[in-house]
Amino acid sequence: MSQKIVGVNERLPLVKWIPLSFQHVFAMFGATVLVPLLTGLSPSAALFTAGSGTLLYILITGAQVPAFLGSSFAFIPALIGIGSAYGMQYALGGAVVAGLFYTVVAGIIKVSGLKWIDRVMPPVVIGSVIIVIGLNLAPVAMGMAMNGADGAYSLVTLSIAAFTLLVAIVATIFFKGFFNVIPILIGLVAGYVFTLVMGAFFPAYAIINFDVVANAPWLSLPTFMLPKFSLVASLTFVVVSFATICEHLGDIMVTSRVVGADFYKKPGLHRTLLGDGLATAWAAFWGGPPNTTYGENIGVMAITRVYSVWVIGGAAVIAVLLSFVTKVGAIIQTIPTPVMGGISMLLFGIIASSGLRTIVESGVDFKCKRNLTISSVIMVIGIGGGKLAFAVGDGLTFQLAGVALATLVGILLNLVLPSTIDTVKD
Repeated sequence: MSQKIVGVNERLPLVKWIPLSFQHVFAMFGATVLVPLLTGLSPSAALFTAGSGTLLYILITGAQVPAFLGSSFAFIPALIGIGSAYGMQYALGGAVVAGLFYTVVAGIIKVSGLKWIDRVMPPVVIGSVIIVIGLNLAPVAMGMAMNGADGAYSLVTLSIAAFTLLVAIVATIFFKGFFNVIPILIGLVAGYVFTLVMGAFFPAYAIINFDVVANAPWLSLPTFMLPKFSLVASLTFVVVSFATICEHLGDIMVTSRVVGADFYKKPGLHRTLLGDGLATAWAAFWGGPPNTTYGENIGVMAITRVYSVWVIGGAAVIAVLLSFVTKVGAIIQTIPTPVMGGISMLLFGIIASSGLRTIVESGVDFKCKRNLTISSVIMVIGIGGGKLAFAVGDGLTFQLAGVALATLVGILLNLVLPSTIDTVKD
């Protein structure tokens, strides 16, 4: 099967452009809305700041990096901790400062150059981190695909997820023409209709509730909240931002590998980090959660091979509009969790596979004990739930975990282990 690649700067006709953009909206919607629901922020503000933050990112990177920015999970503990101790406005102020700290780091990278990146992050580190990014999300996908609303295992939930996944796979492999580039949208619609039809005959499948749609007004303003600033909140979020900067490095690696470009060099890591930081500061200023590049949307690009920044920009505009058009946003919220689980099984797996591709195409020799050790430790820490946590005062805890910790440990191992270690003997 051959599939046409749509380049980063390529525009498509509206009849194709809009469905492709909606596909990205569906991919990011659940996670972007979940973060504010967990932290007490406004979902409508999160949609507004995710969309507008993505547009800001596209502007700062010169429309050269196709990336959607949504609510960051890494800042959840800080948002809850600072919000509980000082008030959510001070938590938002801390997030603004963290975003501005990104710009300081971006300036340092601009001055120092990128040669050190090649030294500290060779293919064995990059590929292993990409694998971790994908597989670290695997339990999330399987939880959505297997567990019912009560958190218990459910064959009904699994059957919905399996049907959705099957349709998405068939669309990816066998469909031709334009239908070949919207397999995620096709899978979502098929899973939604399957759930509706089965729910009409079997009560166990009746899990779509339209009450939220009926009760939602057609139009409303997002619920904005302005930040306040304190030293403790600012320092806490700056410390957390060290972890999210590591995540940014990994996400840009993945996007570069998927698209077949080197975004570290063009438009430059300093510009991608600057865009991420200013988008985070912008989001927090209006009462939205801090932003980060989304693996779900990277997975969509990997499957469809549509890398157009215009498509990403279209998704960003739709997200902003949805923050005002409450009724449509409510309809999207009715998408069953197992449908998203079935889609996520494919999306997150594609990201991990991109890491394997990086290692294979780079010719990493796993007979070398050094490469074997670095990759093994990265994957165990990242997938196994490794965590480094310590108190930073006032009952708050700094936490470096998952992808960020695995990336940091991989970099340190690569720097300290001698490059003359013998290969593993057969």
